[in-house]
Amino acid sequence: MVFASLEFLTLFLPTFLILYVLVGQRLRNATLLLCSWVFYGWWSPLFLLLFIAITILGWGGGIAIDRAGSDRRRSIVLTALIVVSLAILCWYKYANIVVETFNSARVYAGAMPLEWQRVVLPIGLSFIILQSISYLIDVQRRTVPADYSFINFGAYQAMFVHLIAGPIIRYDWVKRELVSRAVDWTNFSLGARRFMIGMSMKVLIADTLAPIVDIAFALPQPSLADAWLGCLGYTLQLFFDFAGYSAMAIGLGLMLGFHFPENFMHPYLARSMQDFWRRWHLSLSTWLRDYLYIPLGGNRGGAFNTYRNLLLTMGIAGLWHGGDSWNFLLWGIAHGLALCAERLWTRQGLPDLPRPLAHIATLLFVMLAWTLFRAHTLDSALTMYAGQFGLHGIALGDALRLAMRPAQWMTIVLGIACCVAPAWGPYCLRRGGAWAQGAALVWPIPAFLLAFALIASRGAVPFLYFQF
Repeated sequence: MVFASLEFLTLFLPTFLILYVLVGQRLRNATLLLCSWVFYGWWSPLFLLLFIAITILGWGGGIAIDRAGSDRRRSIVLTALIVVSLAILCWYKYANIVVETFNSARVYAGAMPLEWQRVVLPIGLSFIILQSISYLIDVQRRTVPADYSFINFGAYQAMFVHLIAGPIIRYDWVKRELVSRAVDWTNFSLGARRFMIGMSMKVLIADTLAPIVDIAFALPQPSLADAWLGCLGYTLQLFFDFAGYSAMAIGLGLMLGFHFPENFMHPYLARSMQDFWRRWHLSLSTWLRDYLYIPLGGNRGGAFNTYRNLLLTMGIAGLWHGGDSWNFLLWGIAHGLALCAERLWTRQGLPDLPRPLAHIATLLFVMLAWTLFRAHTLDSALTMYAGQFGLHGIALGDALRLAMRPAQWMTIVLGIACCVAPAWGPYCLRRGGAWAQGAALVWPIPAFLLAFALIASRGAVPFLYFQF
């Protein structure tokens, strides 16, 4: 079940909201926990058992750390829990690619490949594990108290609003609202509006661009126009798909009385790669900073250690995104190298690029890196890069020419406009007066209705970040 589906919009969400309001404050966490398990079990009852086991591990682990006594014992317990959690994640996420790489090496050496039955990756596992680890580390650091209520902790861990694809919600952000939160009409209406905006981003823009992106990345010899159109389409698709999901999650949380932080801050307006990671997927980037980069030493210990820590952090970030291709690792390393290059540029005292050129250079690098991120194999990524540099011709090919209908062109224009809107939006609102402000308030309603009609006609499309 996904947010942008008829099952969720017409069956699960209305039923849950009615129960949530009727049960009262005391039973809301229990209702949220049980309904979230139903939401996850809708996809796979078997993996629901795994998810419950991970929840018990995190809850019991927090209590074990709290009762361990000395700092040394607390650290030992924490280390054991992290090893178990990462072992679960690595088995489900990386076993396939490790065996496939090993088999490829055996075939290259003239030996027979090993028989292997692919391991199915439970949806949302990466987000679940990172969320559990952050809680355990915070308990060990005494940043948050251990939660002795399984229902409260389980509601935090299982909350369906961010369970499948984030944002990665830290326990510290919601610990007070888990105990007491306001469920009122103001929060509900603001949350519903945010949900409608997110669903419109996902269905009207991301899903409309998906066929174009699929065709472009499947071309055996994409031309320069094919490759860059596919790259631009994926750049917009990924943002509106994931930012749309995050907006829906934040909106649903607000409807239930939870206040989640923003997960995106106009990333395609960034002027540097460091600025980009301060704007893109903030719940992950801050998690990597606080629980990986800083513990590794951060920017302390000299330039070499700083560059090493950046490369390790971004390489692990790339690996976290996917276990079916080494492209993700290369994507992470590319971002790490870019961050190192920027830091070296600054250390050498070189002048900053002019603002327009800095915007263009950052966006160009991000788009080229997205090509590696989207391609299923390194060979397909190299094929797209060859197209982007004009090695297969320049003109738009027949496949994309036939697929590019007015709706796709309008969607691209709309997507670009929405990405740059923060730069000129306040000016337009000031110049537009009451009419522009009124349109800004009511536009999500017709957009949501159109998105709902499209879902009813063509079915639900999974979110891209479900695979991570």
